[in-house]
Amino acid sequence: MKKLLLFIALGLTLLLAYAQANAASLTDTTAVKDTVKTKPEPFAFGDFTWLNGNDRRHKALLDTKYFTGRFLLDFNYTASNHNPVDHTVVGSTALARDHEFEISTVALGGDFHYDNVRASVLTQFGTRSTVVPRNDFSVTRGQFDLATAYRYLSEANAGYHFDVLNGINVDAGIFMSYIGLFSYYNAENWAYQPSFTSDNTPWFFNGVRIQIFVSDKLKIEPWIINGWQSYGMFNSRPGIGGQILWRPKEWLQVLSNNYYGADTQDKPGRKRFHTDNSVEVRYYKNKNTFVNSSAFSITGDLGYEKGDGVNGFKSDPVKGPEQYFASAMVYHRMVMAKGHLGWTVGGGVMNNPGRYLVLYPTGDANPIPAVGTGNIGTHPFSANPGDKFHGYDYSTTIDLMPNDYLTFRMEVVHRHADVPYFAGHGGVTSPDGYNTTPLGGTNFVPDLVNSETRFIAALLVRF
Repeated sequence: MKKLLLFIALGLTLLLAYAQANAASLTDTTAVKDTVKTKPEPFAFGDFTWLNGNDRRHKALLDTKYFTGRFLLDFNYTASNHNPVDHTVVGSTALARDHEFEISTVALGGDFHYDNVRASVLTQFGTRSTVVPRNDFSVTRGQFDLATAYRYLSEANAGYHFDVLNGINVDAGIFMSYIGLFSYYNAENWAYQPSFTSDNTPWFFNGVRIQIFVSDKLKIEPWIINGWQSYGMFNSRPGIGGQILWRPKEWLQVLSNNYYGADTQDKPGRKRFHTDNSVEVRYYKNKNTFVNSSAFSITGDLGYEKGDGVNGFKSDPVKGPEQYFASAMVYHRMVMAKGHLGWTVGGGVMNNPGRYLVLYPTGDANPIPAVGTGNIGTHPFSANPGDKFHGYDYSTTIDLMPNDYLTFRMEVVHRHADVPYFAGHGGVTSPDGYNTTPLGGTNFVPDLVNSETRFIAALLVRF
């Protein structure tokens, strides 16, 4: 299977090279006749900075002929109503430390472009360089510490642009996932703490993508990747998937992401399928009123695992318990005061029998071997097939935006689970909250609670 996929990728590359050579020949001939028609750039016909999960800048400041620079800084302060003694946030990839000032992300790099050659490199420092790789268990397979090797790179890929159709890009490396609508970079999102749908789905992929721009309004993008947010590969075959992105009008976006792979350690017969679908609509726009625009996004995800002890959407006494993921989220955003003020309300629900995509608690509640140590918490959060998890969340967010490059954000979010999950006042580390305190003889039990209300303040910079 792996060899077949590699042959397919190689064949596509050769075919595109041949098509481009013919296209270039035709272009040269046509140029002599002064009848060359330039095809429109993909999605350049409208202003899509209003979208949730999309860059809101109208132009890049650090732009040259061969290099477009990027710099992002995500600084936050968050406070839970439980005030955990170990200052630890449970169940989030956007946050790590409670009641502290925190640098979540510092990213520096950019995009290289010369003729048809392209490359992107973006570093990743801050707490996210630990929080996100922690959720990739493929790094425990084999040697050479993939979590350390890759953790300081959020994007690192290169490829070639073929002048076919409205453009075809073939890129290889680490690139951002689109599953769950929210962007990995909070400066591009309407809210800071993503709903369960986004926070429990991938932020990155490692492999090959082929972006086929059928027209300036439609993109079809196949993926051949190591797996579901995994630096390495869990079993003997890569994951496959792709995105269909359609923007027929400036005020409308429709997208579908789909994935198929085998992503469970020592379970090659367990297959995963996931579909993620979103619609975003801007239904009001007027620059001459206090409210400049209003828009909403609707996202629905459905996935399952089947085989090797689990049975998808239906429990079976022989094949195993049900193991699926069903979630949805809805957000509404208004932009006011000539684009300087934003207000977002929204939230979502998730049902996950089997907990196979749940972000596991840390510390003494950790149910999986910690990367680099092999340790499991003495009171692990249960993560067995058939263990159910249902959650919901809602939030309200205020953005102050002096310009396209700076956002001051304030947010209140409430999250709830039907099982004890979030960090209570006692925390998840030790009686006094320090991981140097021995647990032996203390009778310490991680303090997990069913819900939390959290205040978030953030400064977001993107150049």
